[in-house]
Amino acid sequence: MQIEDTPLGGLKILTPARFGDDRGFFSESWNAKRMKEAGLDYEFVQDNHSLSDKRGTLRGLHYQSPPNAQAKLVRCSRGRLWDVVVDARTGSPTYGQWFGLELSFENGKQLMIPAGFLHGFVTLTDDVEITYKCTDFYASASDGAVRWDSCGIDWPLEGDPILSGKDADAQPFAAFTSPFGPEAAS
Repeated sequence: MQIEDTPLGGLKILTPARFGDDRGFFSESWNAKRMKEAGLDYEFVQDNHSLSDKRGTLRGLHYQSPPNAQAKLVRCSRGRLWDVVVDARTGSPTYGQWFGLELSFENGKQLMIPAGFLHGFVTLTDDVEITYKCTDFYASASDGAVRWDSCGIDWPLEGDPILSGKDADAQPFAAFTSPFGPEAAS
């Protein structure tokens, strides 16, 4: 497993090795023991799987506030997407900054997103599947969103995105009061 740092503290790019032959490949996408040895000590309690039918579908920017804040391990299991996170940890020197990366079935890259980040993605092809592991269970009372176009993100869009009502009506980042205090940045 290749582990790369990003400009946002704690956010990591994980690229699992693929072992292939004429039948296809095998890849270990997460190994708790090896990841703990690498300083990534997460206990996942929920797996999610999302399908977006159309290219240009944008989901996010979402978060789950404490006490149900979630770290996530995100990967694309079919198609291609542009995955984005925004640092929402008030004590972080990179607060408000974003990072984006193409995730695809082909490149096998994953993002390990600590709690305290906003998360979203836009599909770059039709029929895109994203799967992710979470360190806490979904809690509707802790669910929140920030408007996708209010953080200065350079989204690779051709025209207007396809949005849910929740995402279209989300608050702008300038009006967002982060629930992630200085302890989330450590």
